[in-house]
This record gives sequence, structure tokens and C-alpha cells, in this order.
Amino acid sequence: MSRILNPNSLDAYDYDLPPELIANFPTFPKENARLLVYERASEKISHLKFGDLPKILPPCDIIFNDTKVVKARIFGKKDSGGETELLLNSPLADAKFSVYIKGKVRAGSILNFGENLTAEVCELFEDGSRTVKFSQNGELLDTAALYKILSHIGHVPLPPYIKRSDTKDDESWYQSVFAKNEGAVAAPTASLHFSDEMIARLAKDREIAYLTLHVGAGTFKGVESEDITQHKMHAEFYDIPQDTQNLIRSNRPILGVGTTVTRCVEEFARSGKSSGECRLFLNLNNKPIRQNYLLTNFHLPKSTLIMLVTSFVGLRQTMRIYKTAVEQKYKFYSYGDAMLVV
Repeated sequence: MSRILNPNSLDAYDYDLPPELIANFPTFPKENARLLVYERASEKISHLKFGDLPKILPPCDIIFNDTKVVKARIFGKKDSGGETELLLNSPLADAKFSVYIKGKVRAGSILNFGENLTAEVCELFEDGSRTVKFSQNGELLDTAALYKILSHIGHVPLPPYIKRSDTKDDESWYQSVFAKNEGAVAAPTASLHFSDEMIARLAKDREIAYLTLHVGAGTFKGVESEDITQHKMHAEFYDIPQDTQNLIRSNRPILGVGTTVTRCVEEFARSGKSSGECRLFLNLNNKPIRQNYLLTNFHLPKSTLIMLVTSFVGLRQTMRIYKTAVEQKYKFYSYGDAMLVV
């Protein structure tokens, strides 16, 4: 007997995932990754290869997120001599940055990193984030200057469920082929499946458009409220260029590549704002009003991302899809396989 699912209960979005199904490395060639296809009209599930996408995708235009991942993880020492690890989250006003720091720190603490980079802890928040100011040789750094230093001393910020250290290969693996605008601390992972050749094939009879949403560390933060309607969504900066705005305003069918694109498209469809902070939480109580199709990876249990999937297909079908993916031994999460909702 199947359990009755309360769509507002956090537990309804849980599922069992064997650890060996978490992908620690991407599939190569990219077209060999697996693709689960879910057809909403018939509730049919099909199992294909990602290379099959151009021939099975319905007529539609495609929107990608061209954000570029920053080497946002750095290792250093506290003034006390103890080791520390800092993960950049996002720039703030007044040359401040939101970060996460491993271990205990207090306001006024100074952290020391390579190339004479220092971080002064300004504020501590209950959600675990900290506000810091970065300096090099005593000179306060803005975002561009900090990113330049991080490109030398930083590490690729692999997600916490990838249980290994980053390597030189991750600098290209954990970055889309069209990444352009620096600012993300996590990759828009559905985009990682696309090669230049695949995009060229798709562009023959479809419009390819781009927007920018800088994925923050909050994307990995779990939902803590048992009633999901009480969840407060993290903010991420976005910017939508004019040609992409025009596409969203049209009545042409759209495939959003990834949850970040989906949230941007839906934010613009609601607010009409082409840039700003996106805090949109898509779920069964707040369904898409513009985007037609979704391409995404498989997401963590009880996450806002799996809740976004339910906004397209419903809770029962989402859990059926995930159960099937586990049974069929799909690879999950950032370096894992993909799923297409049509």
C-alpha cells in the first residue's frame, strides 16, 4: 500500500539513495551520459542517452545559464595558527562578501591565505554565513580583484557530496563550455552535459539564448522547516539580456536547461525585472507560468530543487521518477545523469 503524501510536508520529498549512485566524476564522452525522459501527457518514462536529445526534443527554443564558476574555496590559517577553510558565497555592498568558514571565528578575526590575501570577519549570522572584507597587502579588494587572486590560489568548489579533493581536471569538468560571466560558486549542472558540437546541432533549427544567474552556496542548503511553505529561499543575482527577454515574452515554447534557468525565466515572467536578486521558490504551491520543458539533473532529497521538479510533474510522479532512476542505477547529482520533462 503506497503512503499518502502531504505535498507541504518536508518528509514527502525524501527518498533512499545508495551512496554508490552519487557520481564523483562526469561521464565521457558527454553524449554517453544517460537521459531519463518523462512525458507528462502519457506519464511514460523512457531511458535514452544524452546524445539522443536533438532527435527527441519537441520543437522549442533553449535557454542556458552562462554563469562561470569561481575558484571559491581557499585554505589558510587563523591568526592563532589553526588551519581554516573559506567558501565564498556572494559579493555584497561596501566591498563586503558573504562567505562560509569552517571552524569557530569571531567578529574581528583575521584569516590569512596565499598571495598575502587576508579576510577580516565582520559579522556572524545564525544561518552559518559570515560577512568578511578581503585585503591584499593592506589594500581593500573589490570583486574583480578578489576573483583574480582566487584564480591563482583558489580551489574548484566541488559540492559536499563529492567525497574527494578537486583536481586540475575539475577546472574544466565543473564548468559549462559556454561559461562567461564570473560569479557562481556552484555550477549550473544540467549545462555540464553539453558539448560545443551538441549545441551546434541544436542551433540548426532552434534559437539558443542565454541568461546569467550566479549560483550561490545556498543551493546546497537544506530545507529546515517541516512545512515547506515556511521555507525562506536564498537570494542569487541574475541578469537577463534583451534577446532572452524577448524570447520569454513571446509565445514560443521554451526548454530551460537547469533549475537556475527555470527560476530566472519564471522570475522574469512574474516581475518583469531583467536583473536583481532571484528568491523564487517553485513548488506545488507555485507552479511555472511560462517555461514549457525542463532539463535537469537528479537532486538531493528534501531539497528545493526536487520541489521545483514537482512543480512541473506533481509529487507522486516525481517520486516515481526518482524511484525508477534509483532502480535503473542512474548516476545522481552534479556529475550525474540527466532528466528531461516534456
